[in-house]
Amino acid sequence: MAGINGSVSWQIQPLDWDASNLAGSFWAYRGNYLKSANDQLRYQVLWSNTGLNEGVEPSAANYSGGNGDLVAVTFKVEATVGDGYWEELGSVKKTRDIANKRYDNGSQPDGHRFTIDISQLVSGELSYSLCPINKGTWQSNYYGGMNGGLTMQDNVLGGSGGSMGTPISNYNVSRNGTFRRIKVTPYYEIINGDGDIVSAGNGNHSNIIAVINSVNQFEKDTVYYNQQFMHNEYSNTSTSPKRFLTRCPNWYYSTAENKVAYHKSVRMDEEAEFLQWYVRGSFPASDPDPYENYNLLELYGTAYDYDGTKTNFVMADFNSILENNNTNPSTQFLNYQNRMLVQNVSPAFINANAKAPQDATRPYTTSISPITSNTKKYSIHYRGVWYSQATGGGTWLNNRLSASNWYEIDREDEKNAYGFVRFHWLNSMGGIDSYTAKRDVVEGLTISRDVIERKSGDRTWYQDDKNQGSVMQTSLYHSDTMRGGDIYKGGREVTNVNAERVQSVYTEPLNKSVAKWLEEMILSPNVWIEMDTDATEMGNKRNDDLRPSTKEYIPVIITNSDVETVNQENGLVKFNIEYTLAHKVITQRN
Repeated sequence: MAGINGSVSWQIQPLDWDASNLAGSFWAYRGNYLKSANDQLRYQVLWSNTGLNEGVEPSAANYSGGNGDLVAVTFKVEATVGDGYWEELGSVKKTRDIANKRYDNGSQPDGHRFTIDISQLVSGELSYSLCPINKGTWQSNYYGGMNGGLTMQDNVLGGSGGSMGTPISNYNVSRNGTFRRIKVTPYYEIINGDGDIVSAGNGNHSNIIAVINSVNQFEKDTVYYNQQFMHNEYSNTSTSPKRFLTRCPNWYYSTAENKVAYHKSVRMDEEAEFLQWYVRGSFPASDPDPYENYNLLELYGTAYDYDGTKTNFVMADFNSILENNNTNPSTQFLNYQNRMLVQNVSPAFINANAKAPQDATRPYTTSISPITSNTKKYSIHYRGVWYSQATGGGTWLNNRLSASNWYEIDREDEKNAYGFVRFHWLNSMGGIDSYTAKRDVVEGLTISRDVIERKSGDRTWYQDDKNQGSVMQTSLYHSDTMRGGDIYKGGREVTNVNAERVQSVYTEPLNKSVAKWLEEMILSPNVWIEMDTDATEMGNKRNDDLRPSTKEYIPVIITNSDVETVNQENGLVKFNIEYTLAHKVITQRN
């Protein structure tokens, strides 16, 4: 195979360190494993050769010893969710960039640069992952929960199981979910001595990054520059823990309640209140022995009664999708998890599934129901617990890895006539947020009709049923139609009824920070409400493992064209959330 004159090296990529060509060029050297699929994801390779600058054309005359000048690079973009199977998303072929020139003397930099941006290709591979209502975590790390994207054709059954095949198909399953891991490999083409363009093999793939379906705002986000939202073995400290993937203002870096701007209201009967986060590594940062992994990873909670009594509990359903260390799977997790995690922290689910905290054993054994009629609020944070021999003979230690999120119990009785409306939506950080609206529920229909004009029946001739001699003429009746009297049809007719169910509901009065958070619902492309119907109850009855609640997510379209989030004169604001069901009202065609 042909080779390349000189050398080719990575120049720009989303993830790089201080030993790279970018050292000193950019703040923090872009050392962040977690990226947004909706930001620019630029990749650049640099071809360097003696005496070559950006203004010099590649030439067939330079071909020698099987090596030639580089004329094009094809960047192969691949994605996975961590199981080792890399799926090719596409390839981008690029000739060299437009030449640069110095402003003062017209000189040009050395080498040729080949630059692409793959963000549009990657963003189409991410959507959302809903965890089923009343489930602790989703079933599969590779596919998440109820993923977005196209509905896949699936007519394939396994070969075993007789003529019916096996009941579950392994084919045509969409991975469009919350996160993907990305790598890019450059393939080179040179010009040979005959002037032909030929392959010259490929270089090493880029550093592997994870991308999530988040959206960064220029005016407020620092996520471009640090790992604020990723839990990592190098950044797990109690002084600057990471945040969960939500902008709800019910959090603070420490566990101090007086630092929290807002306690999120949750109801005792709510079964779907989720926290999501991305975890890269699970080694404790302060542990001097790199072989001592976390024994326990958990969400640690504290319930506070009105009288100040505290009850501690843990939630660890997400452990089921963590990867164990093969050396000691019963006590240790694998270091690099590289996956999105989710945990249900709703009051109903906590009471049904919480465990008492412990320091030495996995899995947990002692059940506990910490949220009672006396509970006022509770807090949640993510922590790791490990066994450290370095402290002198074996000590169980714990490290808080996330900020603390606070919730208060809403005990307002639900109005029987109308009920409350609980929303879920894909938020700007790539997670799922939720909110219950309770004021002034309105429902109705918006209807339009397609009408055509048809020939009317002949009204002058009615079929007679008199005796004709001794024989009744009933044998001539083929149906209840009357010749000349079929005036029940004809004239203007409706061929189709188009109907949409429209609804609206008001929020509680909101302060500025909560209103700014809730505006994400209006901006989100994916919004659902919870519904409890005959159909959803049937789903629970048929398979209570797949659908553990009688409620299900029903997609809606928010129809608000504007929303007021700040009103200095009035102070607190209320949202009127207007929406229509995404599944249209089905009517018959004529």
